[in-house]
Amino acid sequence: MWESMPEGGAYWDKELLRMQKLKGQRALVTGASSGIGKAIAIEMARAGADVVVNYLYGDDVANAVADEIRGHGVRAIAHRADVSREADVVPMFERMEAELGGIDILVNNAGLQKDADFHDMTMEQWNTVIGVNLTGQFLCSREAIRAFRRQGLRPEISKALGKIVCISSVHEVIPWAGHVNYAASKGGVMLMMKSIAQEYASMRIRCNSICPGAIRTPINQGAWETEESYNALMKLVPYKRIGEPDDISKAAVWLASDDSDYVTGASIFVDGGMLLYPGFENGG
Repeated sequence: MWESMPEGGAYWDKELLRMQKLKGQRALVTGASSGIGKAIAIEMARAGADVVVNYLYGDDVANAVADEIRGHGVRAIAHRADVSREADVVPMFERMEAELGGIDILVNNAGLQKDADFHDMTMEQWNTVIGVNLTGQFLCSREAIRAFRRQGLRPEISKALGKIVCISSVHEVIPWAGHVNYAASKGGVMLMMKSIAQEYASMRIRCNSICPGAIRTPINQGAWETEESYNALMKLVPYKRIGEPDDISKAAVWLASDDSDYVTGASIFVDGGMLLYPGFENGG
């Protein structure tokens, strides 16, 4: 019966409002021109949020993501900035305030890998990964909290003063030989997130992390693009499928919405059970 009701009916309007959990809110997603960041930016638009698409390379690709977001009836800005540079981050937040009126949601997604055996790792490899993956999250989180405090609570929009979602990794817990800089950056994200959550909970600012496992993105294409590599990867994933960017984007919308209003300081692992020590599933 409900399926036959025309658009504009009471049920349809109620369902649309239920789906648009972020209506009237403004979100900044870093590293949003591809992969997990793109999926999160688009899912937040579907949920009703205006979105700033941060990116570093590929103007055409970022603008295409912004165009897709506008197709959901919300505002979108594509803004190029290196999140590891304070001189780039501060103007990005100033532009967001000038054009969208402020910020309600920050998703710290920008990240990269520069892998090497530890004894061969260069300062450039170390500093680049720590700079983007950890310092970038620090700079963006600091500017977001400054903005949240300036703006004040908008109870008709959200129960929280502001929401920060940090994209971490299962490697905030699992050591990763050959990727020491990456694992160290994600371990740092974990305690930074929890410390921010502790410091600002009384102001109704929530800060949480999503920790992906194996997700089908360009950054790890070598781990899933062939049948042989995919089958090897599945030995680490009890759920026996690779994760998709939408698995992460749906969790991000939940953490940014009032549905998770009592959740702060949490690492949410979206990993198909990778943290369940699959090597022991048959008794070790």
